[in-house]
Amino acid sequence: MGLPTRADETLIVAEDEVNGIIERWRNTPEEKLKPEDYQQFKTFGSVCVTGGDGAQLLNFLQDEENRGIVKSMGCVLMSPLVKEVVQKGKSLDHCQATITHLTMTCSPDELVHSLLELTEDIDPRAISDTILTLLPHLQTVLLQLQDSKAARLGSALGALQQQLSRLPVPYSSQQEDEDEHGLCRCYNALTNFTKPFVEEAKRKIGSSVTTSEDEELRAELLKFCMRSLREPLLEAELNRDRRSSLWLFATEIMVTLPAIHESLSELLFFSPQKDSSEAKESRACVAYLLFVQLITFDSFPAVFSPVFVLQCNMEYIDQLLSSKTESHVLKGLALYEKSLGNVQDNSLPVSLQDLKSFYSAPQNLRHILTDCPMQNVRETGLRVLQLCIDKFDSEAKHKFFRCMLKTSHHAGVESYIVKNIRNQVECSIKGNANKWFLGEELLPLLGLVLSLPQGAQTDLLNSMDKIMESLNLLRYLLIRDTDLRSTIVWEKLCTIKDEYLKMLRVCISISRGYYAAELKALRQDQKIKAREARDAARSSRLVKSITVKKVKMSNMSPEVQHQVLQSALVTFDLMESLIFRIEEIADEKQKSQQLN
Repeated sequence: MGLPTRADETLIVAEDEVNGIIERWRNTPEEKLKPEDYQQFKTFGSVCVTGGDGAQLLNFLQDEENRGIVKSMGCVLMSPLVKEVVQKGKSLDHCQATITHLTMTCSPDELVHSLLELTEDIDPRAISDTILTLLPHLQTVLLQLQDSKAARLGSALGALQQQLSRLPVPYSSQQEDEDEHGLCRCYNALTNFTKPFVEEAKRKIGSSVTTSEDEELRAELLKFCMRSLREPLLEAELNRDRRSSLWLFATEIMVTLPAIHESLSELLFFSPQKDSSEAKESRACVAYLLFVQLITFDSFPAVFSPVFVLQCNMEYIDQLLSSKTESHVLKGLALYEKSLGNVQDNSLPVSLQDLKSFYSAPQNLRHILTDCPMQNVRETGLRVLQLCIDKFDSEAKHKFFRCMLKTSHHAGVESYIVKNIRNQVECSIKGNANKWFLGEELLPLLGLVLSLPQGAQTDLLNSMDKIMESLNLLRYLLIRDTDLRSTIVWEKLCTIKDEYLKMLRVCISISRGYYAAELKALRQDQKIKAREARDAARSSRLVKSITVKKVKMSNMSPEVQHQVLQSALVTFDLMESLIFRIEEIADEKQKSQQLN
């Protein structure tokens, strides 16, 4: 039985000539076949496939007389056959059967090479269909290998994952359900693809004697797991209440690690300190899946204390929070919150803050609070910040507050810290007295709180949150003077108060005059009827240099500018009334003290 005679763009071959070529191939040893023979055989096969003669091609390859030809040159047919399957052409079923026949006939080594070539530079629109077509046949061929199976498996997994990395990871549950690009289907297929190799590694590593090939197989499977953790799992939205396809894939990865004798506790807690960023991201994902999603948590050793787990996880939390990728940050916040949640309140010692991660993770959290444009992320970050504060003991809280006040440079964050300082002072007064918030150690904090680093040039509008909270703290301290007069704090507090309020009054006076002048000029502008005159006047005035909440006033409409300037004057009045009340309280306390 011969190949059909057809013409393509470059080749017209008569039937007699085809039969002669086939006969020559049958009688030529494999080592004497020339490159042009392989190309001609591939061309004949391609013509059959594209012309709808897949059945005749399959019959030719199954003919026992042609077994030598198939064994020698059959691998070159993989490319046109796979292309036809991916494109779902006329001979789809026959092409599938032909590929299966070739995997059972050709040399496994050559087949692996041919199949892996097909994973290079795939059209982005055909990545998932190509991989789904290749996987079952590639698995069959790899299982037949006698030598270098682990290395070939590693090459295959690496090549497949490199192509899958070109596909977007579904961000939402809806996108995952739709699986428009086929990524979820591919990773589910990869799970089935690796199962026999995982079972083989599990069986051999568990035996009394292991070879270097066995260790290499384990190493390649571990690399696959670590790459999978970094992508797609670190990018994906995972929810244990919704067992999505990627959540199930995550479960398979977490089950595979201990199956190939990779202890999760050793991987997380006892890995080398000097590790690549990619390896840290993979281990960070393990920590997230284990402690947040609780995947395989039931089998995790219960001997590690919550503080030890937090201390180890802080490296991964810091890694995730420093990322610019939203999915990484969200996982970092979730891991931070979960790790802190298991720790007893007021128990973390100040010594932990000497660790790099215990300093840098809160700093990254601060950046999220001040720079992240997404409100839900900022709200989660604020909740984690409060939880972090709650877990520190008094000395650690004191040091943490000092650090945040010195480094945040953001009125909103600073006001939140000042509010927490007041809470700690109140807690100390009510019975849990300690030197950090009722004794002389309180003074360094008050010095940071009741200060205007830019002096008379302070932008009161942008510093409003911190200033108002600081004034409230000062008012509270003066009201509770009976609890403070017996300490060294009182005399120094009065000095700090006087200096702070004096400078604040100067700032208010300067700012009020400036904003009042701007408001007057703006009102005059609005009376000008010609739009061009208004625009020219507005662009030439100093108001364009004012920035409110990171927005330049020159970018605001006249109506919004008017509201901002009017609000600023009201704010200054509010500050001044609070200053007046504070001084009134101080005078009353001083008179009362003199009478006594």
